[in-house]
Amino acid sequence: MIWHEALHRLQDAAEPHVLASVVGTAGSTPREPGAKMVITADAVHDTLGGGSFEYQVIDTARQALADAEPGTRLEAFPLGARSGQCCGGYVHVLLEVFPGAALTVALFGAGHVGQALAGLLAPLPWRVLWHDSRDTGFPDWAANQPRLSRRPAADADAAVAALPPGCHALVMTHDHDEDRRLVDALLTRGDCASLGLIGSTSKWASFRRRLSDAGHPDDALSRVRCPIGIAGAHGKLPYEIAVAVAAELLTLKPQAAASDRRGVEPQVLRATFPPRSAP
Repeated sequence: MIWHEALHRLQDAAEPHVLASVVGTAGSTPREPGAKMVITADAVHDTLGGGSFEYQVIDTARQALADAEPGTRLEAFPLGARSGQCCGGYVHVLLEVFPGAALTVALFGAGHVGQALAGLLAPLPWRVLWHDSRDTGFPDWAANQPRLSRRPAADADAAVAALPPGCHALVMTHDHDEDRRLVDALLTRGDCASLGLIGSTSKWASFRRRLSDAGHPDDALSRVRCPIGIAGAHGKLPYEIAVAVAAELLTLKPQAAASDRRGVEPQVLRATFPPRSAP
């Protein structure tokens, strides 16, 4: 796949990837400045010229993905000592790291509120794992949303076991017993970043008693948000509830550390690309 086609697909799906671009060369090199390649954890799209140099770029990009640190970095590859090639040239490669979705949401339920919420979340750079125990629960429009992963699952325990750690779970199925089983399984797993349950305070009081009897401690139960939605929001229409829940998720999203310097350090750029002398 050509690099720009892969980049478009991966960005649409909010999947982790690195864009590697040749930004400077000296001497004999495999490709010219402007050559690009896209790298994921298990695939490579396009080429920077092949050989040991390219393997070095891929390894460096995959280590950056493993570090999950977004941003840019400039790497220098002498074609000889570091890369095991005899070209004798020198290549500077800019790596732009996209660690994937800023937030992963496990949404259980494709009813009226679930569908309204999924529609609100679909344009965001988040990953939504959308579960429903009914075969016909998902709307047709969801098939064209690359960041919505539809997962029919009748087995609550199996659905919860398949979740990635650190996701934000929202339980809003069509059945109270199914809601309780899911909350039970999610609390047992214990590694969700947050856990929200749709319903009233009386619903949660009933659930809490049964979950406590099942052995869940008070500190774990206190982390369950029910009712869900940002504080102060009112309205009972599905879309109104969905807006309140989406706003609440924004308050739970980790905040990136503020800095007045981002990307490649200015001194590195100055040393790599010195200003041209005046004519």
